[in-house]
Amino acid sequence: MQNRSFFGSIPPVTLNIIIVNFIVWLAALTLPKIAGIDLNYQLGLHYIEAADFNVIQLVTYMFLHDTSSIEHIFFNMFSVFMFGRTLEAVWGGKRFLFYYLTTGIGAGLVQEAAWYFELHSLIGPTVAQFGWEQTSMLLNQFTTVGASGAAFGILLAFGMLFPNAPLFIIFIPIPIKAKYFVIFYGLLELFFGISGSMSGVAHFAHLGGMLFGFFLIRYWKKKGIGGGFYY
Repeated sequence: MQNRSFFGSIPPVTLNIIIVNFIVWLAALTLPKIAGIDLNYQLGLHYIEAADFNVIQLVTYMFLHDTSSIEHIFFNMFSVFMFGRTLEAVWGGKRFLFYYLTTGIGAGLVQEAAWYFELHSLIGPTVAQFGWEQTSMLLNQFTTVGASGAAFGILLAFGMLFPNAPLFIIFIPIPIKAKYFVIFYGLLELFFGISGSMSGVAHFAHLGGMLFGFFLIRYWKKKGIGGGFYY
């Protein structure tokens, strides 16, 4: 009988996503202390009109996490581990990686749109008072990091491919079908985003990951190139 290690049982793209995220998290945790480099600021996603915005941040931000605690990266990577390995087994590594990056970038774009609607009425008066250069510097405070958008995209995909798969949630003694779990989380994020509850969390980015994931999966199904669909 062949013995497979724990890491050997995780598909390669899923495993490498988890490893890279933890390596970057450790780098972001230690570099400010030893080299004065703040990776989360430099590579986190800034508002598009901010002085330090760079388009590459739409990719790099999803590999960064809050360094003040381990919970942020742990729960995101736990989601990648739980659902990503199944999706990679169905889609293959290349398609899964494309999906992961697309939903992460899509989440960033939706967050940018949310910032725009939140800030556009305030920017004009601020420019009139302080000038554009100072205003663009002030806008640097609007940043986000994390793989949550891609993680929510993965959750959405699992719910679409395996809608009746039972999921066991902490504190709930009965299994919940994946499709209902996804709908519940989507509505919850929409409520938090619109109401402004749980400020400091990029709820619209989470919704963006799900939105881009939904349309990508529907496109694949229409073209007949997304094997393994069960909905």
